[in-house]
Amino acid sequence: MKNRIPIKTHILGPEDNIVDVIKKYAKDKIDKDTIVVIAESPLAITQGRFFYPDYIKIGYFAKRLCLFFPQIGSLASPFAMQLLINEVGLFRVLASFVIGSLLKVFGKKGIFYKLCGKQSALIDDTAGTIQPYDKVIVMGPKDPDKTADEISQSLGGVRVAIVDANDLGVAWVVGCSKGVDSKEVENIMKDNPAGNADEQTPIILIK
Repeated sequence: MKNRIPIKTHILGPEDNIVDVIKKYAKDKIDKDTIVVIAESPLAITQGRFFYPDYIKIGYFAKRLCLFFPQIGSLASPFAMQLLINEVGLFRVLASFVIGSLLKVFGKKGIFYKLCGKQSALIDDTAGTIQPYDKVIVMGPKDPDKTADEISQSLGGVRVAIVDANDLGVAWVVGCSKGVDSKEVENIMKDNPAGNADEQTPIILIK
């Protein structure tokens, strides 16, 4: 197993630039062989991609569609469902739901998320994020592959991966810069060294 170095930071907000944060807390630990792993939710927060439920106008379809999703998932919330509709469009959500429901009858699961795109699987409902963001719904980061490339260039070409990991032994590289082996990073991150509680370690260095 490669060395993983969790980088503790302040609680990130929309006023933060993720490149500046990485340089402030980890610049002296990064070399050309380092992979900089960034947790997807804190990154999305720095992009301003979070919403207070009180300010989300819920439509007819969001109220109905959310009833068909497991209660443990974010899309069971009409607020999160509405944000997904706003993000990818009502037609795509409806088409993904209809096709996914039909294929589920034949034992094929997860089709809705594949057809609807990454954002459908990245939304974190309230209480899914560290305080004070436990009162908001956090979307996935915007254009994760493009964002990873931009961060990489700003850091002098070091490899960058944006990862969604949990305590269930699952890690997903939702975006990465050139030269990153997604499967390798997912295997290294599957035990979630960043944690999902109040560790405040949104950056992990793989060396």
